[in-house]
This record gives sequence, structure tokens and C-alpha cells, in this order.
Amino acid sequence: MELSQKGAPLKLFSLSSNRPLAEEISSHLGIELGKTSVSRFSDGEIMISIEESVRGCEVFVVQSTTDPVNETIMELLIMIDALKRASAKEINVVMPYYSYSRQDRKARPREPITAKLIANLIQKAGATRLISIDLHAPQIQGFFNIPVDTLQSIPIIGDYFKEKHLEDVVVIAPDHSSVTRARQLADSLKAPIAIVDRRGPRDQEHGTSISNIIGEVQGKTTIIIDDIIDTGRRVTGAARTLDEHGAKQIYACCTHPVLSGLSIDLLEKSAIKEVVVTNTIFIPEEKRLSKITQLSVASLLGQAISRIYENESVSTLFT
Repeated sequence: MELSQKGAPLKLFSLSSNRPLAEEISSHLGIELGKTSVSRFSDGEIMISIEESVRGCEVFVVQSTTDPVNETIMELLIMIDALKRASAKEINVVMPYYSYSRQDRKARPREPITAKLIANLIQKAGATRLISIDLHAPQIQGFFNIPVDTLQSIPIIGDYFKEKHLEDVVVIAPDHSSVTRARQLADSLKAPIAIVDRRGPRDQEHGTSISNIIGEVQGKTTIIIDDIIDTGRRVTGAARTLDEHGAKQIYACCTHPVLSGLSIDLLEKSAIKEVVVTNTIFIPEEKRLSKITQLSVASLLGQAISRIYENESVSTLFT
């Protein structure tokens, strides 16, 4: 991809959470990653050094706020502050995975709204734009007073499953809150949907809640879709229910493979044939199961960065 050199120079930086993705994006854009270093003081405080001039530049910083979540958030905030004080013209945060997004409203008294808190911190630090993929809740865009571009991974996941030429496909929503996402993938695959009607708290151990299926799955190839696989209990519980209802094959997919706790063990022992995820989050070697397939979002993010830099429309990337 060739970028024009009109206006402010383009700079792309990576922090520590997902450098391989940042390197893919830089290759797609045809530019080198900016030079920066992340180190620690003796007490654990984060120190960031930007090792080249950014004065008057349009800067993009790649950082998924993943484990260790609080450290990656602080890295990002400190980097934004450093760029602002170094007179960068624009500070665009490329946050493929937006953490603390699951508390996006007050569901009970005296609860925080952490998704709004993170938005406040990013803006106060000095960011001028946010680019993310599949925000957990659409209303998070409204928590910002700066432009927010929310890209979607479903076209990438949908294309992958189309190339497998699966037969008798049914897309599965693992709970009622996932129906919209399931419908989008089902439309892409021209397939019907079914819903796991689960009664009980999310992510609870199997056996403490009751699950049923709304829709026909017997003898079908099923694809469970969610935005996040964290503990793995919801997706493996849905797979168990599908297996009990006679599904022929069970696949699972998500955008953000958080994969915390015992998730890897649960996925390995589950009836799921393949787990398709994207690389919004870096998966360390010890979590790379043979049944996990990771798709790249680098081209999607690269196109978004290019269009923003060239002042072109980004809307075609939302579908």
C-alpha cells in the first residue's frame, strides 16, 4: 500500500501488548514502526522513551489492553502523554481490544461504569481518535467526545468459514445478548440461527444453570459466535448443550481470545472441533491449542489507518 506524503508525516508505534500485529500493520502500510522503548523503574513504574521526532506528525499507536490489563492501560496513557508533550499533531489510538468494556452501564446499585472511565482517561491523556474492533457494547462509542471508528471482524470470520464449504450450517448465539452478532454471521453465510436459552449467571459452571436450544440443531454443523472468549465456560457450556441436542459438528469463533484461567483446558476437552479467533490479542505459545485458528485483522486496521491518514471515508470498512 502506498501512502501519499501530503500534510503531516505518518508515524506508527507499537507498545508491548501485541507487537506482531503492529509489525503486520506496518508491513501492510509499507512503513517502519517508530522507535520507542518501554522499561520499568525499580519499583515497577513504567517509563516510555520515544526515540525519534514526532513533532507535527499524525501518529498511530497500536496497543490492545490485555493481560496484564492494568499495565497495558498505563503504558498507553503514558505514551499518549509523551506524544502530546512532544507536539504530535494527531494521536490516534489503535486499540483492537478495548478492556474494561463489560461494565458499560449500571446493572446494579453502586456499580462503576468502567467502559466510560477508560474513555475519560484516554481522552484526558490527549488522544484525538480511537480505532477499535468489535466493541463489547455499541454505546461505548458515545462515551467519547472524539471520533471513534469501530471495525468489524465478522466479514473476516465469515470468509474463513465460506472457504470451508460446510454443509447444513446453523449459527449459534450462546445467549440472548449475542443474537445480533449471530445474525450478522448467519447473513454472511446465508444460514439460519439458533439460540442457547440459558438460565443462570453468565460464565457459571455447567450444572448450576439450565440450557435449552431455541431452533433446530440436530444433525447440523453449528458455529457458536461470541465477541470474547474469556474463561471459556460460556462457549464450552453452549457446545455441551449442542452436543446433547444432536449437533453433527461444533465450531466456535470470537473476535477477542482473552483465554484466561482454565479456558485452554476447557476448550481442549470440549466437543468443539475448531476455535476460530482473530489476532486482536496476542496468544502466547503455551495457549496455542491445535484446535485454535487465528485470523489476522492487520489488513483491516491497515486500511483504516490509510483511509484516516488520507482523509478518505472509513465507512466501507464497517461492513
